[in-house]
Amino acid sequence: MTNLAIIGAAGRMGRSIIRCSSALENVRVVCAIESDGHPEIGRDAGEAAGAGALGLKISSGTGSLGKCDVVVDFSARSAVPANIGIAESLGKGFVLGTTGLSPAEGDSVRKAAERIPVLWAPNMSVGMNLLFDLVRRVAAVLGPECDAEVVEMHHRHKKDAPSGTAIRLAQSLANGRGRELEEVAVYGRSGETGERPRGEIGIHALRGGDVVGDHRVLFASEGEILELSHRATNRDAFAMGALRAAVWLNGRPPGLYDMGHVLRLYED
Repeated sequence: MTNLAIIGAAGRMGRSIIRCSSALENVRVVCAIESDGHPEIGRDAGEAAGAGALGLKISSGTGSLGKCDVVVDFSARSAVPANIGIAESLGKGFVLGTTGLSPAEGDSVRKAAERIPVLWAPNMSVGMNLLFDLVRRVAAVLGPECDAEVVEMHHRHKKDAPSGTAIRLAQSLANGRGRELEEVAVYGRSGETGERPRGEIGIHALRGGDVVGDHRVLFASEGEILELSHRATNRDAFAMGALRAAVWLNGRPPGLYDMGHVLRLYED
């Protein structure tokens, strides 16, 4: 049994994780945390998630983190350094799904991974992580002679753009070509851009409606277009991936991991 603490328990992902965990026998949520002043504090975490009463109230403090094996954090990016610092002090594993971190916030994650196991992934769906691997492999075969573009769409409430998943897809493209993304990325286009440079990777963000997550990678050459895509129809795919990640991380040695490790994509 893996005991979990969920930070961001009343958010979209937090509620999905709690609801999905209630149907599993190998995980148990023992701590549900939200930010100070959140209107759901004091409410049963299961009822807030639509899973029925669990006998576990949403709280604002981190004092009960000692009861868990792994912390799962889908909170605000600004809270990540403090959250992972507490997990580090307690020696708990840490699963992080928050995206849009600043360089300093990302450094706090990498530093903590020297002392505790940390799994950091911009997208925890199994299908999307298989897509990361497929994109890298296709990019390696087609090379920079084939134009490549990443297009993503999310709901109107998403705060960061492009999505962390789109950036990871673009990184997979660049890795397949043996390049650094910063050298070849262009984020949207406007004005007199001129002819498309060979090897450029375009990244484009769309926002609107209630779209959970829609990502496409297009490889365009003379006479044909190859498109690889992933569409999330609800958040349960991400939640189940996060739960799978937490179970896998429990008891691992310190280090920085991602979903590729969970899915054994790096063992070939």
